[in-house]
Amino acid sequence: MDHARIRTGFGLALIGALAAGCGGGEPVETRPASEIADDIIYQDRMRPQSTLFDFFRNRGDAGQVGAVNKYIWNAALETLDFLPVQSVDPFTGVITTGFGTPPGGGRAYRATILVNDPALDARSLNLALMTRSGPASAETVRAVEDAILTRARQLRQQDSRL
Repeated sequence: MDHARIRTGFGLALIGALAAGCGGGEPVETRPASEIADDIIYQDRMRPQSTLFDFFRNRGDAGQVGAVNKYIWNAALETLDFLPVQSVDPFTGVITTGFGTPPGGGRAYRATILVNDPALDARSLNLALMTRSGPASAETVRAVEDAILTRARQLRQQDSRL
């Protein structure tokens, strides 16, 4: 191979690398297409509060209660039904219980459950279990979390059959 071809290839590669690096900058943010279309349609007139086309636009997931997953929420209440519920807030996703003893168990537990995501996912569930003498063991917390998530999946499967 002659040196001229090597230099040409190296020069083209260098120019290509420089050109690829020069395209950066701030990303351009644009308005949603529905807003742009509404501006074109209703140029000088008052825009109505809702239109027929709102029926076809995206809506939130039907599996949500506020901003939490309804299956995890209901599964947590069903799984820990032996604990007396002290407060619930479906909009923030917090369930607080008092002390209660599980069926067949001898130790009393208290739970605080946080469902912080609308996804049916393990990351959506945070559980804090306390005994009268301090925090419950990690194995116990993991077992209760697994039971709640398993029940949530069962509830979702039951819903999908309807």
